[in-house]
Order: sequence, then C-alpha cells, then structure tokens
Amino acid sequence: MSGRIATYAEFWPYYLREHGRPRTRAIHFFGTGLVLLFLIAFLISGQGIFLLLAPFAGYGPAWVAHFFVEKNKPATFEYPLWSLFSDFRMFFVWLSGGLGKELKKAGVA
Repeated sequence: MSGRIATYAEFWPYYLREHGRPRTRAIHFFGTGLVLLFLIAFLISGQGIFLLLAPFAGYGPAWVAHFFVEKNKPATFEYPLWSLFSDFRMFFVWLSGGLGKELKKAGVA
C-alpha cells in the first residue's frame, strides 16, 4: 500500500490483509487471549505484575508472527492505536464467527 492511510475504514481491510496467513492470525489470537487473561487476573488480584506482562503477552507473539510467518512489518509501527484496536476487533470478530466474512471482504483468500 502506498501513502498514509487516512481513515480507520481504510485501515481495517489493510490490517486483515497484513494478517493473511492463518498461522499469523492464530498466533495473534493466542497473544490477545493472554492479554485478556492478564487483565482479568489484574482485576481479580490487584497485582500490577499482570499489567506489566500484558503488553509483552500481546506484542511478543504478534511480532514473532509478523517477522517469521507473515514476513511483513507489524502495522503497530505506523498505526499503533488503530492496530491495537484491530487486534481486539479481529479477536472478537473471530469469536463471534464473522472473521471469514471480513477476510473475504478484505480480499484475503
């Protein structure tokens, strides 16, 4: 994609295309799930270590997936807030069973 993405409506299909391989998405789902578990653990226990671990649990697996599976640069580097929001959006769209439809609309086989 050339040029800067101006709207989130443009970013979402780009984000999905950057996560085109099923293994990349699976690793992202694992990381996002860990983040949610750490946030729940923090809310239950009040122990700040869980908040400290959450970013590593999310970004670590995601970046490994991008560098070694997808072989592209994580969108986080250029669009940090949209990318963070989209990680959770992709996770919850997947849980609700709608990810296939979204991938198809974005042109991901």
